Amino acid sequence: MVRDLQEAGYEAFLVGGSVRDLLLGKVPKDFDVATSATPEEVQEVFPRCRLIGRRFRLAHVRKSGALIEVATFRGDGSSGGDHERSNGRILRDNVFGTVEEDAIRRDFTINALFLDPVSGDIRDYVGGYEDLTRRRLRLIGDPEVRYREDPVRLLRAARFEAKLGVEPDAETEAPIRSMAPLLNDIPPARLFEEICKLFLTGHGVRSMEALQRFGLSSSLFPGLPKGSARGKVQLGSILLKTLENTDERIRNSKPVTPAFLFAALLWQPVVDRAKALVEQGETEYNALMNAAEEVIAAQAQSTAIPRRFSAVTRQIWVMQARLGKTSGKRWKRLLREQKFRAAYDFLLLRSLDDPSLVPLCEFWTEAQKGMDFTEARLSAPEESRDRPRRRYRRRSASR
Repeated sequence: MVRDLQEAGYEAFLVGGSVRDLLLGKVPKDFDVATSATPEEVQEVFPRCRLIGRRFRLAHVRKSGALIEVATFRGDGSSGGDHERSNGRILRDNVFGTVEEDAIRRDFTINALFLDPVSGDIRDYVGGYEDLTRRRLRLIGDPEVRYREDPVRLLRAARFEAKLGVEPDAETEAPIRSMAPLLNDIPPARLFEEICKLFLTGHGVRSMEALQRFGLSSSLFPGLPKGSARGKVQLGSILLKTLENTDERIRNSKPVTPAFLFAALLWQPVVDRAKALVEQGETEYNALMNAAEEVIAAQAQSTAIPRRFSAVTRQIWVMQARLGKTSGKRWKRLLREQKFRAAYDFLLLRSLDDPSLVPLCEFWTEAQKGMDFTEARLSAPEESRDRPRRRYRRRSASR
């Protein structure tokens, strides 16, 4: 694809994380291309590509089954053009320039390396190659200005430390803690994506350690109990064990879901709120239901959790009350519910904090023996149809 742009007369390079990962001997998860071609000119070379974005106009090109993001070299936006700021934050940036200007506009030096895969040449305008060799994380330009332009860079600093084993230099690290409140200005949907990158890509434990060290945790999770220092939160054994298990599942190529992650992240505020509601006279089940709604709604102010995940998170929490009811015959129905396994796994995690739950865990472990959950889920709709249906008397319409 780079060759296609070059043959059309444009400069084009692989850039960013893909180059960084290749130099570190890692397999890039995707590839980004930077070019002198404008988005419209990219579309002329690849007629089936799709132009997206308002803040940064980009071209999405499919090549050999892969989706490749193509960006035009960014220039200095100080002279005006299609460039907009608000309180130092960049809202729109479609001023195009040269490859040298584009390098300076990038955030960290290790992400500003350009690779020509045709010739094999590497272009480094900001000292990124040396920083990568020394495992040093350094922002390009004035750190306070760069963090204010895009506060997500605060989280990226923590993520790169966790993922790559790099350490920020003194100037890059110094403003992070004091500028953490800027994350409140980031759209909640974007913060959800960043949380998934932090905790669902194989380095969740180290990511949480970095967030705590930089004082960013409480800005991401304002509902969690405050920690011993500014910007920190209290980390329970359920959350830490969940992060460890998630990292292990990713290493073993097993699936992970944000639903279970948020169930562990937000469990303590749910417990605290449910306890208060029980003291006010609510049943345990209703208290958990109401507490789950309140906690998720509060977290959504900073992190927009998509409904397909938040619904599962609520189910995991609410089923904790139902798992405590083992008398009679109704407990058998739980074995056939779609989210039983997730709720059961969460119960096992809770027993790490509360040994009194161990007998309950043993009960549900025994109950599952010989159970084919795939067959159970498939047969559940059949059984529900076999049950007598409640008949309702039709009311005549009033005249």
